Amino acid sequence: METTTQSEAEHDGHNDDHGHGHAEQSFFTKYIFSTDHKVIGIQYGVGSLVFLLVGFILIMGMRWQMAKPNTPVPVLGPILEKVYAHEIALDGQGKTVPIFKDGKITASGYNQFGAMHGTIMVFLAIVPLGFAAFGNYVVPLQIGAPDMCFPRVNMASFWAFFAGCIVMTVSFFIPGGAAQAGWTSYSPLASVIPTDGQTYWLVGMMLLITSSLLGAVNFIATIIQLRAPGMTWFRMPFFVWAQFVTAFLLLLAFPPLEAAGIMQLMDRVCDTSFFLPSGVFASGTEPMNVSGGGSPLLWQHLFWFLGHPEVYVLILPAIGIVTEIVSNNTRRPIWGYRLMVGSLLVLGFLSFIVWAHHMYLTGMSSKVATFFQTTTMIISIPSVILLTCLFMSLWRGSIRFNTPSMFALAFLPMFGIGGLTGLPLGFNFTDLHLHDSYYVIAHFHYVVAPGSIFALFAGIYYWFPKMTGRRMSEYWGKVHFWGSLIFMNIIFMPMFIQGFAGMSRRMSDGGATYSMINNPDVTSGALTDQVMSLNSLITMGAFGMGLVQIVFIVNFFWSIRNGEKTNSDNPWKATTLEWQTPTPPPHGNFLEQPKTYHGPYEYSNPDVDNGKDFLAQNDPHKSMSEEQKEAEA
Repeated sequence: METTTQSEAEHDGHNDDHGHGHAEQSFFTKYIFSTDHKVIGIQYGVGSLVFLLVGFILIMGMRWQMAKPNTPVPVLGPILEKVYAHEIALDGQGKTVPIFKDGKITASGYNQFGAMHGTIMVFLAIVPLGFAAFGNYVVPLQIGAPDMCFPRVNMASFWAFFAGCIVMTVSFFIPGGAAQAGWTSYSPLASVIPTDGQTYWLVGMMLLITSSLLGAVNFIATIIQLRAPGMTWFRMPFFVWAQFVTAFLLLLAFPPLEAAGIMQLMDRVCDTSFFLPSGVFASGTEPMNVSGGGSPLLWQHLFWFLGHPEVYVLILPAIGIVTEIVSNNTRRPIWGYRLMVGSLLVLGFLSFIVWAHHMYLTGMSSKVATFFQTTTMIISIPSVILLTCLFMSLWRGSIRFNTPSMFALAFLPMFGIGGLTGLPLGFNFTDLHLHDSYYVIAHFHYVVAPGSIFALFAGIYYWFPKMTGRRMSEYWGKVHFWGSLIFMNIIFMPMFIQGFAGMSRRMSDGGATYSMINNPDVTSGALTDQVMSLNSLITMGAFGMGLVQIVFIVNFFWSIRNGEKTNSDNPWKATTLEWQTPTPPPHGNFLEQPKTYHGPYEYSNPDVDNGKDFLAQNDPHKSMSEEQKEAEA
C-alpha cells in the first residue's frame, strides 16, 4: 500500500463520503478547540509528556535531598529559592518557615515535591498518556470508526483535563505552596494542614476526575456502537479490549473518589467533619474546634476503592500496546488471544475487591484481612496468564529487534518483577513490616516505570510514523532504550534492599533524623552506612535517567520535521485497520467505510496466498481453511 497524503484523500472526496460537510476550519477550531479524535489524542499526548517531565524533575530534587541532605540543589536550587522567595509553609506552631532556604530543599519542600510528584505522574502523565492520548488516537482507527461517538464530549474531556493541570500547576506558586499531605491526601492531615495548596489539589483532582469520566463514557459508547462492519468482538485488537475494560474501571471507581474529594473540600472550607473525628489535635494541647464524628478511615476506603483499580488503569493500556507490538514484531498471532481477553475481564472485576490490602495497618479484623489476602492472591492469576501468553507468543517467532519491540520486550520482565514483589505486600503479616518502606516504592515503580512507561515509549515509537509520516531515529531510539533500561534498574533495585532494612518512604532523609532524636544509639537497619549510601547510587541513576531522556526529547522533535519519511501507509506491515488509512489519517479517517474480514493478528499464515506474510483485517483474501469451511457449508 503506497503512502496516501491527506490532500490526496480529500481530493478523492473523502469528506463527502462521510457526510460531514465540514467548511474550512480556522486554526483555533482545527487545532485548539478541535473535535477530531486524532487532534485531541495529540493534545493529551503533548500535555501528558510535559507533565511526565515535570514529575521527573520533582523527583530529581527529592533524590538530591536524600543523597545530599542540607546541600544546595545544583543549578535549580537558587532558582527555586527565588521562585518561592515569598512563599511560606506553617510549621504547626504559628510560625512560618521557608520552603527553600539557601538553595536547599527543606522538609516542607520535600513533602510538597513528594505529594505533587505522585499526583502528577499518575493523574496528569501516565493515565492521560496511556488511556486518553493513545486511546483517542488509535481506538477509532482500529475499530474502523470515523471519530469518537461524542466528539464534543471528547473535547470537553480534554479541556477539563487541561483546567485540572492548570490548577495543579498554579498551586506551586500560591502562599504556602502546593499540597503536602502525600498523593493519597489522607485525612485528618489533609483536612487541617495549613496551606491552601491542599485545597487547590482537591479542586484540580475533581476536574481531572470529571475529565476521566467523560472520556470513559465516550470510549465505551464508541467501542460498542461504531465498530466497522465485520468487526465482531473477537476481531477487535487486544489494545481496544484493554481500553474498553479500562474505561469501565474509570467509570465505576472514580465517582466515589470525586464524592470523597467534595467532602474533604467541605471539611477544609466549610468546617464540616466528614473525615474529622472528635478530639483532633492539629497543634499544641487543645483539640480542634470541630463538630467531630467523622471517620478518617472512610477517606482511605473511598480513595483506595479507586486507588487499586487505578493501578490497572495504569497498566492495562500498556499491556494492550505491548500486545500489538509483540505480535507485529514476532510475525506471529498472539498465543491465547481469547484467553487474554478473558483474563482482562476477570482482572477488571477483581480489581474492585482488593482495595483494603493497602489498609492492613488500620487494625482490620483477621477475617476481613483474610478475605482481602485471598482476593489479592487470586488477582495475580489473570496477570500471570497475560504475561504467559505474551511470552508464549515469542516462541519460534521471527523477532524484529527495532526500538518499539525492544521497549515492549523489556516491559515483560520488568512488569514481572513488579508483580512478583507485590505478593509479600498482599499478606498482612509481611505487609506490617514492609508497609510505608522503600520496598513499596520499588514494587510500585517496577510496575509503572519500567513497566507502563516503557510500554508508552514503545507506543510512541510504533505509532509515530502513522501520526507524522516519518520515523524516529532507530539509532538514537536504541540509545534511549538501553540507557533507560540500565538506569531504571540502578534507581529501583537498591530500594528493595532499603525497604528490607526498614527505611521510611515518607521522610526527607529516610527517617534518619527521627530515629536519631528518639534513640541516638541506633546505628543498625536502615541507618547503616551501607544502606544510607545507596541513596547516592540511586540519585546518580536518576540523573543518568534524566540525561537519557534528553536523547528521546531531541529525537522526538527532530523527527517530526526531519525524520526519515515512510514509503508506505503501513511501514510495519501490520494487520490492524489503523495502518490501512492514509498517512496521517484525514478527518473521518478512511477513504471509504472499511469492512473487516479477519481477526487482528493474521501473521505468517501458511494458508494465505497473497504474496505477503500478513493478512490485513480489511483484506478480502481468504485463507485456504476459510475457503474450505465455506465450501463445506
